[in-house]
Amino acid sequence: MESMTDSLADPHLRYSAPTAAGGPREVVILGSTGSIGTQAIDLVLRNPDRFTVTGLSAAGGRVGLLAEQARLLRVRTVAVAQADKVPALREALAAQYGSEPLPEILAGPDAATDLARSECHTVLNGITGSIGLAPTLAALEAGRTLALANKESLIVGGPLVKALAKPGQIIPVDSEHAALFQALLGGTRAEVRKLVVTASGGPFRGRTKAELAAVTPADALAHPTWSMGPVITINSATLVNKGLEVIEAHLLYDIPFDRIEVVVHPQSYVHSMVEFTDGSTLAQATPPDMRGPIAIGLGWPERIPDAAPAFDWSKASTWEFFPLDEEAFPSVGLARHVGTLGGTAPAVFNAANEECVDAFLSGALPFNGIVDTVAEVVAEHGTPATGTHLTLPDVLQAETWARARARELAARPAPAARTAQTTSEARA
Repeated sequence: MESMTDSLADPHLRYSAPTAAGGPREVVILGSTGSIGTQAIDLVLRNPDRFTVTGLSAAGGRVGLLAEQARLLRVRTVAVAQADKVPALREALAAQYGSEPLPEILAGPDAATDLARSECHTVLNGITGSIGLAPTLAALEAGRTLALANKESLIVGGPLVKALAKPGQIIPVDSEHAALFQALLGGTRAEVRKLVVTASGGPFRGRTKAELAAVTPADALAHPTWSMGPVITINSATLVNKGLEVIEAHLLYDIPFDRIEVVVHPQSYVHSMVEFTDGSTLAQATPPDMRGPIAIGLGWPERIPDAAPAFDWSKASTWEFFPLDEEAFPSVGLARHVGTLGGTAPAVFNAANEECVDAFLSGALPFNGIVDTVAEVVAEHGTPATGTHLTLPDVLQAETWARARARELAARPAPAARTAQTTSEARA
Protein backbone atom coordinates (compact mmCIF):
# COMPACT_ATOMS: atom_id res chain seq x y z
CA MET A 1 0.00 0.00 0.00
CA GLU A 2 1.27 3.46 -0.91
CA SER A 3 2.07 5.40 2.25
CA MET A 4 1.69 9.09 3.02
CA THR A 5 5.45 9.53 2.86
CA ASP A 6 5.37 13.33 3.08
CA SER A 7 3.35 13.40 6.30
CA LEU A 8 4.59 13.61 9.89
CA ALA A 9 1.90 11.25 11.20
CA ASP A 10 1.74 8.37 8.75
CA PRO A 11 -0.53 5.57 10.04
CA HIS A 12 0.85 3.19 7.41
CA LEU A 13 4.38 3.39 8.83
CA ARG A 14 5.73 1.87 12.04
CA TYR A 15 8.46 3.95 13.64
CA SER A 16 10.47 1.80 16.07
CA ALA A 17 11.84 3.67 19.07
CA PRO A 18 14.28 1.84 21.37
CA THR A 19 12.55 -0.12 24.11
CA ALA A 20 13.41 -2.61 26.82
CA ALA A 21 13.22 -6.12 25.35
CA GLY A 22 10.25 -8.13 26.56
CA GLY A 23 9.05 -5.58 29.13
CA PRO A 24 6.33 -2.94 29.30
CA ARG A 25 6.76 0.09 27.06
CA GLU A 26 8.57 2.86 28.96
CA VAL A 27 6.73 6.18 28.85
CA VAL A 28 7.48 9.75 29.95
CA ILE A 29 4.44 11.96 30.62
CA LEU A 30 4.85 15.73 30.26
CA GLY A 31 2.06 17.75 31.87
CA SER A 32 1.12 14.90 34.19
CA THR A 33 -1.17 16.91 36.49
CA GLY A 34 -3.27 18.30 33.64
CA SER A 35 -6.28 16.75 31.94
CA ILE A 36 -4.32 14.71 29.38
CA GLY A 37 -1.73 13.64 31.94
CA THR A 38 -4.18 12.42 34.56
CA GLN A 39 -6.17 10.43 32.00
CA ALA A 40 -2.96 8.92 30.62
CA ILE A 41 -1.98 7.83 34.11
CA ASP A 42 -5.39 6.23 34.59
CA LEU A 43 -4.81 4.27 31.37
CA VAL A 44 -1.30 3.21 32.45
CA LEU A 45 -2.44 2.05 35.88
CA ARG A 46 -5.10 -0.11 34.24
CA ASN A 47 -2.50 -1.66 31.90
CA PRO A 48 0.64 -2.33 33.97
CA ASP A 49 1.66 -5.18 31.66
CA ARG A 50 1.81 -2.79 28.70
CA PHE A 51 3.24 0.44 30.14
CA THR A 52 5.58 1.69 32.81
CA VAL A 53 6.14 5.40 33.44
CA THR A 54 9.75 6.45 33.98
CA GLY A 55 9.29 10.22 34.33
CA LEU A 56 6.68 12.89 35.04
CA SER A 57 6.75 16.64 34.50
CA ALA A 58 4.40 19.41 35.62
CA ALA A 59 4.44 23.19 35.95
CA GLY A 60 4.41 23.04 39.75
CA GLY A 61 1.00 24.29 40.77
CA ARG A 62 -0.13 20.89 42.11
CA VAL A 63 2.91 19.38 43.79
CA GLY A 64 0.79 17.18 46.05
CA LEU A 65 -0.82 15.46 43.06
CA LEU A 66 2.55 15.22 41.29
CA ALA A 67 4.08 13.49 44.32
CA GLU A 68 1.14 11.09 44.55
CA GLN A 69 1.49 10.23 40.86
CA ALA A 70 5.22 9.65 41.28
CA ARG A 71 4.64 7.17 44.11
CA LEU A 72 1.84 5.32 42.33
CA LEU A 73 3.95 4.91 39.21
CA ARG A 74 7.35 4.47 40.92
CA VAL A 75 9.02 6.83 38.46
CA ARG A 76 12.74 7.47 38.22
CA THR A 77 12.47 11.21 37.65
CA VAL A 78 10.10 14.06 38.47
CA ALA A 79 10.44 17.43 36.71
CA VAL A 80 8.91 20.73 37.78
CA ALA A 81 9.08 23.95 35.74
CA GLN A 82 8.82 26.31 38.71
CA ALA A 83 12.12 25.92 40.56
CA ASP A 84 10.75 27.65 43.65
CA LYS A 85 8.32 24.72 44.08
CA VAL A 86 11.14 22.23 44.74
CA PRO A 87 11.03 22.50 48.57
CA ALA A 88 7.26 21.90 48.56
CA LEU A 89 7.70 19.05 46.09
CA ARG A 90 10.39 17.39 48.23
CA GLU A 91 8.12 17.66 51.26
CA ALA A 92 5.19 16.15 49.35
CA LEU A 93 7.37 13.34 47.99
CA ALA A 94 8.74 12.58 51.46
CA ALA A 95 5.19 12.30 52.77
CA GLN A 96 4.33 9.85 50.00
CA TYR A 97 7.53 7.78 50.04
CA GLY A 98 8.25 7.66 53.76
CA SER A 99 11.66 6.04 54.29
CA GLU A 100 12.01 4.97 50.65
CA PRO A 101 14.46 6.80 48.35
CA LEU A 102 12.93 9.73 46.51
CA PRO A 103 12.99 9.99 42.70
CA GLU A 104 15.42 12.33 40.96
CA ILE A 105 14.09 15.91 40.74
CA LEU A 106 14.69 18.19 37.75
CA ALA A 107 13.68 21.83 38.14
CA GLY A 108 13.52 24.99 36.07
CA PRO A 109 12.25 26.05 32.64
CA ASP A 110 14.32 23.36 30.87
CA ALA A 111 13.28 20.51 33.17
CA ALA A 112 10.60 19.09 30.85
CA THR A 113 12.95 19.37 27.89
CA ASP A 114 15.65 17.42 29.74
CA LEU A 115 13.10 14.79 30.73
CA ALA A 116 11.84 14.50 27.13
CA ARG A 117 15.25 13.30 25.97
CA SER A 118 15.67 10.75 28.80
CA GLU A 119 15.73 6.99 28.15
CA CYS A 120 12.24 5.76 27.22
CA HIS A 121 10.20 4.53 24.28
CA THR A 122 7.41 7.13 24.10
CA VAL A 123 7.09 10.73 25.27
CA LEU A 124 3.52 11.94 25.77
CA ASN A 125 3.61 15.71 25.45
CA GLY A 126 0.49 16.89 27.27
CA ILE A 127 1.81 20.37 28.09
CA THR A 128 -0.53 23.25 27.22
CA GLY A 129 0.84 26.11 25.14
CA SER A 130 3.87 26.83 22.98
CA ILE A 131 6.22 26.14 25.90
CA GLY A 132 5.82 22.54 24.73
CA LEU A 133 7.93 23.21 21.61
CA ALA A 134 11.37 22.64 23.17
CA PRO A 135 10.32 19.28 24.75
CA THR A 136 8.81 18.21 21.42
CA LEU A 137 12.06 18.94 19.60
CA ALA A 138 14.10 17.23 22.32
CA ALA A 139 12.00 14.04 22.17
CA LEU A 140 12.25 13.85 18.39
CA GLU A 141 15.98 14.53 18.36
CA ALA A 142 16.51 11.80 20.97
CA GLY A 143 14.66 9.30 18.77
CA ARG A 144 11.60 8.83 20.98
CA THR A 145 8.15 8.11 19.65
CA LEU A 146 6.20 11.32 20.28
CA ALA A 147 2.57 11.03 21.37
CA LEU A 148 1.61 14.62 20.64
CA ALA A 149 -1.22 16.27 22.55
CA ASN A 150 0.58 19.64 22.58
CA LYS A 151 -0.69 20.94 19.23
CA GLU A 152 0.87 24.36 19.82
CA SER A 153 4.43 23.02 19.53
CA LEU A 154 3.72 21.72 16.03
CA ILE A 155 1.80 24.81 14.99
CA VAL A 156 4.38 27.39 16.11
CA GLY A 157 7.42 25.31 15.16
CA GLY A 158 6.15 23.47 12.09
CA PRO A 159 9.30 23.59 9.92
CA LEU A 160 11.52 22.84 12.93
CA VAL A 161 9.43 19.81 13.88
CA LYS A 162 9.24 18.58 10.28
CA ALA A 163 13.02 18.79 9.96
CA LEU A 164 13.52 16.45 12.94
CA ALA A 165 10.62 14.00 12.79
CA LYS A 166 11.20 10.69 11.06
CA PRO A 167 8.31 9.06 9.17
CA GLY A 168 5.81 7.65 11.64
CA GLN A 169 7.60 9.10 14.68
CA ILE A 170 4.68 11.34 15.70
CA ILE A 171 1.39 9.82 16.85
CA PRO A 172 -1.30 12.52 17.28
CA VAL A 173 -3.32 12.54 20.51
CA ASP A 174 -5.82 15.34 19.77
CA SER A 175 -9.14 13.56 19.32
CA GLU A 176 -9.59 15.02 15.83
CA HIS A 177 -6.15 14.07 14.60
CA ALA A 178 -6.19 10.66 16.21
CA ALA A 179 -9.46 10.16 14.29
CA LEU A 180 -7.88 11.25 11.01
CA PHE A 181 -4.87 9.05 11.75
CA GLN A 182 -7.14 6.01 12.02
CA ALA A 183 -9.45 6.87 9.11
CA LEU A 184 -6.49 7.40 6.78
CA LEU A 185 -5.73 3.70 7.06
CA GLY A 186 -8.70 3.19 4.72
CA GLY A 187 -6.83 4.33 1.62
CA THR A 188 -3.65 5.60 0.05
CA ARG A 189 -2.46 9.18 -0.03
CA ALA A 190 -3.47 9.53 -3.68
CA GLU A 191 -7.01 8.46 -2.80
CA VAL A 192 -7.59 11.17 -0.16
CA ARG A 193 -9.82 13.96 -1.44
CA LYS A 194 -10.54 15.86 1.77
CA LEU A 195 -10.02 15.89 5.53
CA VAL A 196 -13.14 16.84 7.51
CA VAL A 197 -12.42 18.12 11.02
CA THR A 198 -15.42 18.15 13.32
CA ALA A 199 -16.19 20.87 15.88
CA SER A 200 -18.70 20.71 18.71
CA GLY A 201 -19.55 24.34 18.05
CA GLY A 202 -18.80 25.14 21.68
CA PRO A 203 -21.38 26.72 24.00
CA PHE A 204 -22.40 29.40 21.48
CA ARG A 205 -23.36 27.40 18.41
CA GLY A 206 -26.12 29.20 16.50
CA ARG A 207 -25.43 32.66 17.93
CA THR A 208 -24.66 35.61 15.68
CA LYS A 209 -21.59 37.79 16.09
CA ALA A 210 -23.78 40.51 17.62
CA GLU A 211 -25.22 38.05 20.13
CA LEU A 212 -21.70 37.04 21.17
CA ALA A 213 -20.76 40.58 22.20
CA ALA A 214 -22.13 40.23 25.74
CA VAL A 215 -20.71 36.75 26.46
CA THR A 216 -19.06 36.45 29.90
CA PRO A 217 -16.12 34.24 30.94
CA ALA A 218 -18.53 32.04 32.92
CA ASP A 219 -20.62 31.55 29.77
CA ALA A 220 -17.57 30.68 27.70
CA LEU A 221 -16.18 28.21 30.24
CA ALA A 222 -19.39 26.12 30.18
CA HIS A 223 -18.48 23.71 27.38
CA PRO A 224 -21.39 21.39 26.48
CA THR A 225 -19.47 18.14 25.88
CA TRP A 226 -15.80 18.31 26.95
CA SER A 227 -14.10 18.98 30.30
CA MET A 228 -10.86 20.87 29.59
CA GLY A 229 -8.58 23.52 31.02
CA PRO A 230 -9.66 27.20 30.83
CA VAL A 231 -7.47 28.22 27.86
CA ILE A 232 -8.56 25.28 25.70
CA THR A 233 -12.19 25.77 26.76
CA ILE A 234 -12.16 29.44 25.73
CA ASN A 235 -10.40 28.47 22.49
CA SER A 236 -13.23 26.03 21.85
CA ALA A 237 -15.80 28.76 22.46
CA THR A 238 -14.11 31.12 19.95
CA LEU A 239 -13.28 28.16 17.66
CA VAL A 240 -9.64 29.28 17.71
CA ASN A 241 -8.95 25.72 18.82
CA LYS A 242 -10.50 24.48 15.58
CA GLY A 243 -8.39 26.92 13.59
CA LEU A 244 -5.28 25.60 15.31
CA GLU A 245 -6.40 22.06 14.48
CA VAL A 246 -6.74 22.95 10.78
CA ILE A 247 -3.11 24.12 10.79
CA GLU A 248 -2.13 20.98 12.71
CA ALA A 249 -3.90 18.71 10.20
CA HIS A 250 -2.10 20.44 7.33
CA LEU A 251 1.27 19.91 8.99
CA LEU A 252 0.64 16.34 10.17
CA TYR A 253 -0.81 14.97 6.93
CA ASP A 254 0.56 17.36 4.29
CA ILE A 255 -2.91 18.07 2.90
CA PRO A 256 -3.47 21.56 1.38
CA PHE A 257 -5.65 23.97 3.34
CA ASP A 258 -8.30 24.07 0.64
CA ARG A 259 -8.85 20.33 1.20
CA ILE A 260 -9.35 20.60 4.98
CA GLU A 261 -12.94 21.36 5.94
CA VAL A 262 -14.53 22.13 9.32
CA VAL A 263 -18.05 20.91 10.10
CA VAL A 264 -20.02 21.46 13.32
CA HIS A 265 -21.12 18.26 15.07
CA PRO A 266 -22.66 19.13 18.49
CA GLN A 267 -22.71 15.59 19.90
CA SER A 268 -18.90 15.20 19.51
CA TYR A 269 -19.33 11.52 18.64
CA VAL A 270 -17.62 11.68 15.23
CA HIS A 271 -14.16 13.07 15.88
CA SER A 272 -13.18 13.61 12.25
CA MET A 273 -13.60 12.11 8.79
CA VAL A 274 -11.65 11.39 5.62
CA GLU A 275 -13.35 11.71 2.24
CA PHE A 276 -11.82 9.61 -0.52
CA THR A 277 -11.80 10.19 -4.26
CA ASP A 278 -14.45 7.53 -4.91
CA GLY A 279 -16.97 9.53 -2.86
CA SER A 280 -16.82 7.37 0.26
CA THR A 281 -16.17 8.89 3.69
CA LEU A 282 -14.65 7.09 6.67
CA ALA A 283 -15.57 8.51 10.09
CA GLN A 284 -13.97 7.63 13.42
CA ALA A 285 -16.51 7.71 16.24
CA THR A 286 -16.48 7.12 20.00
CA PRO A 287 -18.25 8.75 22.95
CA PRO A 288 -16.40 11.94 24.02
CA ASP A 289 -13.49 10.59 26.08
CA MET A 290 -9.81 11.44 25.63
CA ARG A 291 -8.59 8.08 26.92
CA GLY A 292 -9.20 6.58 23.46
CA PRO A 293 -6.88 9.00 21.60
CA ILE A 294 -4.34 8.75 24.45
CA ALA A 295 -4.35 4.97 24.09
CA ILE A 296 -3.64 5.32 20.36
CA GLY A 297 -0.73 7.63 21.15
CA LEU A 298 0.80 5.38 23.79
CA GLY A 299 0.08 1.96 22.32
CA TRP A 300 0.25 2.30 18.55
CA PRO A 301 0.35 0.11 16.46
CA GLU A 302 -1.56 -1.98 19.01
CA ARG A 303 -4.98 -1.05 20.36
CA ILE A 304 -5.55 -1.12 24.12
CA PRO A 305 -8.65 -3.16 25.05
CA ASP A 306 -11.33 -1.18 26.91
CA ALA A 307 -9.26 2.00 26.83
CA ALA A 308 -12.43 4.10 26.67
CA PRO A 309 -16.22 3.58 26.64
CA ALA A 310 -17.91 2.30 23.49
CA PHE A 311 -21.35 3.13 22.10
CA ASP A 312 -24.40 1.23 23.22
CA TRP A 313 -25.92 0.59 19.80
CA SER A 314 -29.11 -0.80 21.37
CA LYS A 315 -30.10 2.77 22.29
CA ALA A 316 -31.44 5.30 19.79
CA SER A 317 -29.39 8.43 19.17
CA THR A 318 -29.29 11.34 16.74
CA TRP A 319 -26.11 12.72 15.20
CA GLU A 320 -26.23 16.21 13.65
CA PHE A 321 -23.89 18.07 11.32
CA PHE A 322 -23.99 21.79 10.45
CA PRO A 323 -21.87 24.11 8.31
CA LEU A 324 -19.54 26.45 10.16
CA ASP A 325 -20.75 30.06 10.54
CA GLU A 326 -17.54 31.83 9.57
CA GLU A 327 -19.03 35.29 10.11
CA ALA A 328 -19.79 34.63 13.78
CA PHE A 329 -16.60 32.60 14.20
CA PRO A 330 -13.90 34.11 11.96
CA SER A 331 -11.07 32.32 13.78
CA VAL A 332 -10.95 29.34 11.41
CA GLY A 333 -10.58 31.56 8.34
CA LEU A 334 -7.90 33.59 10.12
CA ALA A 335 -6.06 30.37 10.99
CA ARG A 336 -6.11 29.25 7.34
CA HIS A 337 -4.60 32.60 6.37
CA VAL A 338 -1.94 32.29 9.06
CA GLY A 339 -1.16 28.71 8.08
CA THR A 340 -0.77 29.74 4.44
CA LEU A 341 1.65 32.51 5.47
CA GLY A 342 3.68 29.96 7.44
CA GLY A 343 6.99 30.82 9.07
CA THR A 344 6.52 32.71 12.32
CA ALA A 345 2.91 33.73 11.55
CA PRO A 346 1.38 30.72 13.37
CA ALA A 347 3.54 31.50 16.42
CA VAL A 348 2.25 35.07 16.40
CA PHE A 349 -1.35 33.87 16.04
CA ASN A 350 -1.06 31.42 18.92
CA ALA A 351 0.84 33.73 21.29
CA ALA A 352 -1.49 36.66 20.68
CA ASN A 353 -4.49 34.43 21.29
CA GLU A 354 -3.14 33.18 24.62
CA GLU A 355 -2.70 36.77 25.81
CA CYS A 356 -6.16 37.76 24.57
CA VAL A 357 -7.75 34.80 26.34
CA ASP A 358 -6.10 35.94 29.58
CA ALA A 359 -7.40 39.46 28.96
CA PHE A 360 -10.93 38.14 28.36
CA LEU A 361 -10.87 36.02 31.52
CA SER A 362 -9.73 39.04 33.55
CA GLY A 363 -12.48 41.23 32.10
CA ALA A 364 -10.14 43.46 30.09
CA LEU A 365 -11.38 42.31 26.67
CA PRO A 366 -14.85 41.39 25.35
CA PHE A 367 -15.43 37.95 23.84
CA ASN A 368 -15.44 39.15 20.23
CA GLY A 369 -12.35 41.19 21.02
CA ILE A 370 -10.27 38.01 21.36
CA VAL A 371 -10.17 37.11 17.67
CA ASP A 372 -10.43 40.74 16.52
CA THR A 373 -7.32 41.63 18.51
CA VAL A 374 -5.45 38.52 17.33
CA ALA A 375 -6.24 39.54 13.74
CA GLU A 376 -4.77 42.99 14.40
CA VAL A 377 -1.57 41.49 15.76
CA VAL A 378 -1.27 39.10 12.81
CA ALA A 379 -1.78 41.98 10.35
CA GLU A 380 0.90 44.07 12.07
CA HIS A 381 3.35 41.18 12.08
CA GLY A 382 4.07 41.64 8.38
CA THR A 383 6.28 39.19 6.47
CA PRO A 384 7.20 36.21 8.66
CA ALA A 385 10.50 34.35 8.70
CA THR A 386 9.87 31.32 6.53
CA GLY A 387 11.14 28.02 5.21
CA THR A 388 14.61 26.77 5.93
CA HIS A 389 15.52 30.16 7.37
CA LEU A 390 13.21 29.66 10.37
CA THR A 391 15.02 29.07 13.66
CA LEU A 392 13.91 28.53 17.25
CA PRO A 393 15.09 32.06 18.18
CA ASP A 394 12.90 33.39 15.33
CA VAL A 395 9.88 31.64 16.82
CA LEU A 396 10.61 32.81 20.37
CA GLN A 397 11.24 36.41 19.25
CA ALA A 398 7.99 36.45 17.25
CA GLU A 399 6.08 35.10 20.24
CA THR A 400 7.57 37.68 22.58
CA TRP A 401 6.61 40.51 20.24
CA ALA A 402 3.11 39.11 19.69
CA ARG A 403 2.45 38.75 23.42
CA ALA A 404 3.60 42.29 24.15
CA ARG A 405 1.60 43.76 21.27
CA ALA A 406 -1.54 41.79 22.18
CA ARG A 407 -1.32 43.05 25.76
CA GLU A 408 -1.00 46.63 24.51
CA LEU A 409 -4.02 46.31 22.25
CA ALA A 410 -6.09 44.52 24.89
CA ALA A 411 -5.35 47.29 27.38
CA ARG A 412 -6.93 49.94 25.17
CA PRO A 413 -10.19 51.48 26.41
CA ALA A 414 -13.37 49.84 25.17
CA PRO A 415 -14.68 51.28 21.86
CA ALA A 416 -17.24 53.54 23.56
CA ALA A 417 -14.62 54.77 26.02
CA ARG A 418 -12.16 55.42 23.19
CA THR A 419 -14.80 57.45 21.35
CA ALA A 420 -15.55 59.51 24.47
CA GLN A 421 -11.83 60.03 25.09
CA THR A 422 -11.24 61.16 21.50
CA THR A 423 -14.20 63.58 21.70
CA SER A 424 -12.94 65.00 25.00
CA GLU A 425 -9.45 65.50 23.61
CA ALA A 426 -10.85 67.18 20.51
CA ARG A 427 -12.89 69.62 22.64
CA ALA A 428 -9.82 70.40 24.75
